[in-house]
Amino acid sequence: MNVPEVIDRLRAIESGSPPANGVACFARLYREVTEGVNAELEHRSVADARFIAELDVCFAGLFFSAHDAYHHTPGSEPPAWRPLFAGQSAHGVAPLQFALAGMNAHINRDLPVALVTTCRALSLDLSESTPEHADFVRVNTLLAQVEQRVKRSYVTGWLGAVDRLVHRVHRIDDVVAMWDVARARDAAWTNAQALWALHGDPALESEFLATLDRMVGLASRGFLIPADSVLQKLGRRLNL
Repeated sequence: MNVPEVIDRLRAIESGSPPANGVACFARLYREVTEGVNAELEHRSVADARFIAELDVCFAGLFFSAHDAYHHTPGSEPPAWRPLFAGQSAHGVAPLQFALAGMNAHINRDLPVALVTTCRALSLDLSESTPEHADFVRVNTLLAQVEQRVKRSYVTGWLGAVDRLVHRVHRIDDVVAMWDVARARDAAWTNAQALWALHGDPALESEFLATLDRMVGLASRGFLIPADSVLQKLGRRLNL
């Protein structure tokens, strides 16, 4: 799989469900961010393009594996992904909440695993003095810019106006404030270093990842607290 194929699969997941579906909301954000960052990187130099491309594909593969696991045997997906998959049809959750819950699971749980897998495959290390870490930080800036642009598309225009009417404004603002992609990616690098250091102790490495998985899942549940208004709740009860 390559980056264009990743984008194609995300588009297929997005189009295979109603627009309000939680997984589709995340797939849309992920696809648009991937497209934007990929386009930006074509015009900027990186020290190790092979590392960035390999990491992107490995990273996406973890989401696809979780997605396939859920559809094959619900509950078999990693715990970090469980809140989004289980709650993807929940009422009262804004599209942006679903999208950020997915980003939380993907970056905080999957990215450390993808970093370790990629570095081992390419015989690299996770030192912060490496060219690969510099590329990783450079992508942070691009990713944050693209993600901010995409996030605004969830809450602007006529769709955003409707969303603001039917969801509590302060709740959406709270959700946005909870998320910082650069800090999440920095934490992911640190967690990858911890996983790397634990490689000689498989039991402890497994326990570390299991604990991280559960903590990330707990955070995702916070992102998915319904943000609907009193009027929307009343309308649902009256089947309006």
